[in-house]
Amino acid sequence: MRIVLILVGLVLLVAGLWVVFGHGGYQTTDTLVQFGSAKLTATHDKAFPQWLGIAGIVVGALLAIGGFFKKG
Repeated sequence: MRIVLILVGLVLLVAGLWVVFGHGGYQTTDTLVQFGSAKLTATHDKAFPQWLGIAGIVVGALLAIGGFFKKG
């Protein structure tokens, strides 16, 4: 159980850092016009919110530290 806490914490920590430094993002596709089977779409690149990265860093650090100090 202890190693699981450490690993999950480290994964969240790294993911949070990735988002904070601006590398995390996703794409959304919107349909602009549709005539029958033909449609015109637009794809937008969006970044994850900054607060999500900070939350990942904080939760990941707490889990990793908790795993290191857990007895047993």
